[in-house]
Amino acid sequence: MKKDVVIIGGGIVGLNCAYFLQKSGREVTVIDENDITDSTSFGNAGLLSSYDKTPLSYPGVVTNTLKLMLKGQSPAIFHPTISPKIYKWLLNFILNANEKRTKKTMMLFEKFGELSLQFYEQMIKEHNLDFDYHRNGMLSVFTEDKSYNQKLKTYNYVDEDRFKILDFDELQEYVPTITQKAKGAILFKKNAHFDSRKVMNELKKHLEQEGVEFILNERVEQLDIRNDKVKYVITSNGNQYRPNHTVMSTGYQTLLANQCKKDLMMTPAKGYSITFEMPSELVPKTSTLFNDLFIVMTPRKDSVRLTSKLEIGSDDSKVVQKQIDSIKNNFFAYNKSFDMKNETTWAGFRPLTPNDIPLIGRDENIKNLTYAMGLGWLGMTFAPAVGSIISDLVSNDKKNAQSDGVLLFSGFYQ
Repeated sequence: MKKDVVIIGGGIVGLNCAYFLQKSGREVTVIDENDITDSTSFGNAGLLSSYDKTPLSYPGVVTNTLKLMLKGQSPAIFHPTISPKIYKWLLNFILNANEKRTKKTMMLFEKFGELSLQFYEQMIKEHNLDFDYHRNGMLSVFTEDKSYNQKLKTYNYVDEDRFKILDFDELQEYVPTITQKAKGAILFKKNAHFDSRKVMNELKKHLEQEGVEFILNERVEQLDIRNDKVKYVITSNGNQYRPNHTVMSTGYQTLLANQCKKDLMMTPAKGYSITFEMPSELVPKTSTLFNDLFIVMTPRKDSVRLTSKLEIGSDDSKVVQKQIDSIKNNFFAYNKSFDMKNETTWAGFRPLTPNDIPLIGRDENIKNLTYAMGLGWLGMTFAPAVGSIISDLVSNDKKNAQSDGVLLFSGFYQ
């Protein structure tokens, strides 16, 4: 079966690639092994942290993580493994935890994050999509004196459009459940949040209306490569699709990339979310990051979601109750107790690169293959920017060297 552009993977990055490619005039087919109603994108916090959010790999991250481990509050969990690739990833992660890399990454976050925010706002306006989108900032709450004081040194100037340092009374207005154990808080005004489930459902519905084809519950098992091109995309159902171009957006899964002899510097990191209802008077005003605990609390139209944890080296996709209990214990150590009603838990894998920079761009040897991977916990934040970059590459038949987006924002060139 002949196809124009085949996108393998229907997460938020795959859907945004489909969105921009369809707008450019290409006929698009999205293939996913599931029905894309419970992917990693659906479990996302919905926090769009383009501004003033440090990457996972930052100066002091190893020391800070070890201290939190001793207190039983560390979000990071490492499962010992015999896989040398994970240790190579960890080494690269540590090497990236320096001041120069952090500053560069945060500049890129701001550039491509703002572009994504504008794209989201344009989608909402142009297509009347309901994302439950709010650009009313991200509140960063600190539970450690050291990290709070370091942040205050960075933000020792006045910029009322960008941020505000809150006193405790102001913090309580934003987070009514907070206790005086919190050390301080800063509201970063340029960030946003939305309901990730609404975004996925609304975007898929819009794409179907625009003629994008979805082939679901069909796993791509193999890429048949001949004469430096993807000749066929072969699925578990025995179907063979013959694409003009293939976009690989398979999240943390690297089987197909390995077939293409592409060793991606990326590892799966398991994360969790808890979605629940709580008394309306206790709901936070905006998305709240408990900075030292790596817990995000996001208000939604009818619920609230907590997301946390980074498990490295695990291949167990199930929800582990011990980790859910750990998130709750860490959260309630700094918040007043309340009942989480109609609680739903979720677990999934995020594709993490060692410097939070995605792996995007054309394959150097396979002429009709492009990668859109490695966005980790920031898939929602950067998906539209990545989708526009990929569409520009494919639709205009550009080389990586001709794309400023690829040269600036691809881990292949960082």
